[in-house]
Amino acid sequence: MSTEATAISADVEPSPAVAAKPVIDLQGVSVRFGQRDILQNLTCTLSGKSIGLLGPNGAGKTTLINTLLGFYKPVSGTAQILGHDIHSDLKTIRSLVGYMPENDAFISKMSAVSFIRMLAELSGLPSEAALERAHEALFFVGLSEARYRKLGTYSLGMKQMAKLAQAIVHGPRLVILDEPTNGLDPVARQRMVRLIREIRSDPEMHVVVCSHLLRDVEDCCEEVLILKQGRIVHYSNLEAERRANRRFLELEIYGANGDFAEAVERLGCECAITANRLKMVLADGVEIRDIYGLAAERDVRIRRLNFRRDTLEDIFLRAMET
Repeated sequence: MSTEATAISADVEPSPAVAAKPVIDLQGVSVRFGQRDILQNLTCTLSGKSIGLLGPNGAGKTTLINTLLGFYKPVSGTAQILGHDIHSDLKTIRSLVGYMPENDAFISKMSAVSFIRMLAELSGLPSEAALERAHEALFFVGLSEARYRKLGTYSLGMKQMAKLAQAIVHGPRLVILDEPTNGLDPVARQRMVRLIREIRSDPEMHVVVCSHLLRDVEDCCEEVLILKQGRIVHYSNLEAERRANRRFLELEIYGANGDFAEAVERLGCECAITANRLKMVLADGVEIRDIYGLAAERDVRIRRLNFRRDTLEDIFLRAMET
């Protein structure tokens, strides 16, 4: 398997019924530590191939992951992972999920291939198949030449790749990545993002990326769930937002009269003119060159133009103000 190949997947073909179920279905999930509410009545259905879990530090992202994996028990509510309930089907869920934790949990004196083989066996694979998958996973993440080295000698970037390898070695249906680019330099980050995209391109696999880095989520995810102080403050289907995203344009113009604004509106754009400034929202199919064409026809001079789209940063900041 080359690094450009599709990610390792299980050998069993998914049934159409399983494929049609939501990836994560939260039903009033609340988690409390002592007297402190960490997660409060989380209710949301996530069905995308790649899901981003966003929020500032302390928002409850890692707590939600640990709850979905059965490490924390909710005080109320429940959740389903690929159609399996976290209360009654936890063993099945753990066989279907691969988890890359934020913090390292290596046995430093073990070689990478031995360690990942051990984890594959713990996930239920026979010994020979586990060894074969360990080699394939390390080759996929680019550690084939270092697979016999002790994990304690690995750099930070190599350890992140090793954590990714152990998350996918058993062919899970859902891969949960907690801060996958944490501490990586720009080159290593680009490689990690590319690997995540390859994993999500596998028709049998889904990815959850938990991060406080907006760019990682924007580069990898189709859906985003934003948490703040243990609550859901925003959900977005990023693919739909990208398709329906409104494009804002602000012009500083000279020589315009009402005819220019009327001509812009006839194109289907919303616009407002004040003094020498014209603000508009471009309609679908209308490009900036069309505005320049109208200006040229009416001898209107455009001195300055600012163009922007809503970004994930805009969405995040609005959610934080809620």
